[in-house]
Amino acid sequence: MKLAIVGLGKMGSQIAIRLQESGHKVIGCDVGEASRQRAEASGIHTAAERETAVKWFGDERPVVWIMIPAGAVAGELQAWLDVLPADSVIIDGGNSDFRDTKKHAELAGSHNVQFVDVGTSGGIMGITEGFSMMVGGDEPTVTSLDPILDSLSQPHGAHHYFGPHGAGHYVKMVHNAIEYGMMESLAEGYHILHDGPYAGLDLAAIAEVWRHGSIINSELNNLAAAAFRDNPELSGVDGYVAESGEARWTLEVAKEHDMELPAIQSALDVRLASQSGKISFATKLLAELRNKFGGHAINKT
Repeated sequence: MKLAIVGLGKMGSQIAIRLQESGHKVIGCDVGEASRQRAEASGIHTAAERETAVKWFGDERPVVWIMIPAGAVAGELQAWLDVLPADSVIIDGGNSDFRDTKKHAELAGSHNVQFVDVGTSGGIMGITEGFSMMVGGDEPTVTSLDPILDSLSQPHGAHHYFGPHGAGHYVKMVHNAIEYGMMESLAEGYHILHDGPYAGLDLAAIAEVWRHGSIINSELNNLAAAAFRDNPELSGVDGYVAESGEARWTLEVAKEHDMELPAIQSALDVRLASQSGKISFATKLLAELRNKFGGHAINKT
């Protein structure tokens, strides 16, 4: 298939490379010249202007995959709707609020453009391991995108259609909220190992043991093991932990439905407190884990 990837950051560039290596025809779109140059060095044809990308599709149905921060999606969507022909497809593969996604789908529909939400997980390991994708939208349109989703899921990923517009981002939102809680639990555990009654415990060795046959083993613990091998004391990490919105949105939905999510609430509270200076070995590990799986920047001491 032919498709345009909008946003050539860490995830977008890897999706573009993976699809091109799988035999799809890809054009990368990014306003940043440096991002385009990096993509071109990987063999991805790029364009700075949306109109150029639309012409590149020729007589084929344009498919545009947007991979940018949630706050920028609305403006980017409108800009593409101004240049795309009817019956085009726009995919939002980022971490958008599902409530915004439903509005975006209505806007696209008013322009006779199909809108699909694909909550995408896998981080910067997805290019080799495959991505996990949670999909919402019009089912026939989603089915037409199976060649793309199949390619991105190989060899160990997966994709599934969950329902109408917003369903994919809703499932991904809850996924990320769970991620907050799991990360917090691991961080607290390693914190008490580091600062508890037995001084000098080898955290890398503990993590390595847990990687083999332990009930709590996970990709996050694998990343913790790598973090401690690389930097046993997490030296130079200041412990500031960003929050990208998904846990907050999940808690808002829970409140609307009179549900309590204490683990997710606590995990969010820890991140917010870190941003006001309440840091610890645990928040240092949280920041390090975010860097390991997502390439998120670390504040250095």
